[in-house]
Amino acid sequence: MLTAILTAVGLLAAMGLVFGFGLGYASKKFAVEADPRIDKIAAVLPGANCGACGFPGCASYSQAIVTGAAPIDKCPVGRAKAVPAIAHIMGVDCKDADVTADVAMVMCHGGKDQCGTHFDYSGVKSCWAANQVAGGHKNCGYGCLGQGSCVQVCPFGAMHLNDSTGLAEVDPALCHGCGKCAVACPRGLIAIVPADKTIHVRCMSHAKGPDIRKTCKVGCIGCGICVKNCPVDAIGMQDALAHIDPEKCTSCGVCIEKCPMKTITGR
Repeated sequence: MLTAILTAVGLLAAMGLVFGFGLGYASKKFAVEADPRIDKIAAVLPGANCGACGFPGCASYSQAIVTGAAPIDKCPVGRAKAVPAIAHIMGVDCKDADVTADVAMVMCHGGKDQCGTHFDYSGVKSCWAANQVAGGHKNCGYGCLGQGSCVQVCPFGAMHLNDSTGLAEVDPALCHGCGKCAVACPRGLIAIVPADKTIHVRCMSHAKGPDIRKTCKVGCIGCGICVKNCPVDAIGMQDALAHIDPEKCTSCGVCIEKCPMKTITGR
């Protein structure tokens, strides 16, 4: 009996050694060499894994850069610092790469004092849920619902709800322009804008002027005064809503002074 047990143990040990050597040989023989640039690029990326680049995480984006499946400037979080470093690793020129820093901006500043509600919402703390209840509780059908869906998804803690206004706000010092908040907003109120552009039309309503005056004290009424007074023709009208072209805007502030509704603000 003891002999049979020892024989079985010996056979198992021998088989383990054979399979072990076999696996070791196979791992060497069929090993796929990883491009060392992948790890180097991953090291200079911010490691936020936010997905703003269009890939599941920084490691996937690093691999895509090395294989030529993605450009070197797709990471909005570490764009300014990471692009030159990635260009050096890849041995390419980055003079045409986009290194502009972006931030999120909530295009609504009609708070509690400027835009009221037509009923009290006490449901799930979600802008998507609130928007489904009779089209939202806010008098303006385009305004910020203030339930914090954008705050919940921000991976950098750059968004918060202002208790005084009931609106979502962005801290530009913490924001990296990843765009997750913009996706989370059911009303499309959050825009990703160049960080160095501080003047914005803080309204997304496409209602007519008289209707806007009834619902919000700071809504764009489509009067066109800003368009007429802009010294560099940076403002146009789109569907009765003023729109500032960041490429042309010099941040002179004339539009802020002239806007009768104070819809245009400077950050």
